[in-house]
Amino acid sequence: MLTRLGPSFAPADRANPIPDYIAMEVLVILVILAAAAYLKRRLSVENPGGFQHVMEVVVEFVQNMADEIIGHDGRRYVAMIGTLGIFVGLCNLMGLFPKLETPTANIQVTLGCAVAAFLYYNFHGFRQHGIVGYLKHLSGPMLAIAVLMFPIEVIGNVGRLLSLSVRLYANMLVGDILEGVFTQIVPVLVPAVFMALHAFVSLLQAYIFMLLPAIYISLAVSEEH
Repeated sequence: MLTRLGPSFAPADRANPIPDYIAMEVLVILVILAAAAYLKRRLSVENPGGFQHVMEVVVEFVQNMADEIIGHDGRRYVAMIGTLGIFVGLCNLMGLFPKLETPTANIQVTLGCAVAAFLYYNFHGFRQHGIVGYLKHLSGPMLAIAVLMFPIEVIGNVGRLLSLSVRLYANMLVGDILEGVFTQIVPVLVPAVFMALHAFVSLLQAYIFMLLPAIYISLAVSEEH
């Protein structure tokens, strides 16, 4: 595995054909699947366990976010928003474990998540309004300014890919580098401070990665009045 100093962009060699960030993503997916299977077997109304309580809080939090931001019918998007948040959050936290790296400190990972969110909210925009209706939705409220507004909206939509991916990538990469550098310089107490900061930033960035797609979904499916 890579050192904690930061991710490597060197191509995979024969001894290690799978890049570390992909291995970390696969590990996170396996953890999520195992946790889901465990939760499904242990679901109980009369005697819910601690893990079920935690997940109920997470689901309720995402539902409230969807209700507040998207409004009517917002809960149909909870599964996607929540899955993005959980996946990104766990990926962010991987760097806290010895010998593991933070996959979201690689632009390939964050861009992949951003593309998934981009395709999802635009799909629901087309589903809600139809092809012609969604294109009109992107053209502004008046036909007279459609020629100006449509390219601005398209550029703005593409810019959201950069906003989502680069923000997360930059925060996690810088956090990993700083933690690695200061841990080597002052190996006593300082690592604990940076690990706490890493955990805080990880959860904050996961929240942002749920919040922004929820806003984009709201904009895509909203009806003109």
